Amino acid sequence: MSSLNKLLIPFDFSEASVNALEYVVNFVGTESSTEILALYVSTMPLSESDEEGLKKDFSKTVEAFGVRLKVVPVLTTKVGKVIPTILATQAETKADMIMMGTMGDKITDEAITNTSKLVVEANCPVISIPYGTEVKTPERIALVLGGEKIEDKHTLEMLLVLSRTFNAKVHVLTIYKESIYDENAIKESNENLLEYYLEHFYVDHVFKKSDDVEEGILTYIKEKEIDLLTILPRNHAEMSTPSEGRLTMLLTLHSEVPVLALD
Repeated sequence: MSSLNKLLIPFDFSEASVNALEYVVNFVGTESSTEILALYVSTMPLSESDEEGLKKDFSKTVEAFGVRLKVVPVLTTKVGKVIPTILATQAETKADMIMMGTMGDKITDEAITNTSKLVVEANCPVISIPYGTEVKTPERIALVLGGEKIEDKHTLEMLLVLSRTFNAKVHVLTIYKESIYDENAIKESNENLLEYYLEHFYVDHVFKKSDDVEEGILTYIKEKEIDLLTILPRNHAEMSTPSEGRLTMLLTLHSEVPVLALD
């Protein structure tokens, strides 16, 4: 079963990363022993004094949140390209999840941010945290499923961990474009898995028709006051044709609530 022993958060002192760090600190809370490892990626080697200065500033930032954690967050620095370094550090430290802030871009349809690119490249769960999101733990989670059968049932394990941790309800949503759509066939293909892996946290499975899938998802989030949007990216699919991850990247750009990409 998946767990939350260690979280990796890329951190560069930007507004988006500070906002994300505050979200993560409250996400972990005062009763958990989950480790928070912040990663500062530099393009150039840092002097010892610069590195010490960054760590002191990081500690002050954490203290300003006023949350007493069981395990004090630490900052580590590395030199390299941002995304490869983050992914390598996650593998090296065996972090259970990456949580990364993003400024997003509600206008563009191009996946131009580091966060949106990292989400589709990562081989672990990633939560993208949009700047300005309310700092709170998730109580209502939306899991978006397409018409395909869930390939790897174990991808739902982290969602169950979060549901148990926060006693959060999970609403499953399927958006479709076609006028003829066999809801029962699609629902039955995943229903047993959902009921088994999500236990009593699974509330319902709603089907909505929309010519714009992303718009349909974002509208549903507002209507149901969803705190965390969860998606199963198909860019790593093995039993079916992998997608390019475009919808995943767009949701990380446009969503006003955190997006959890399960892998």
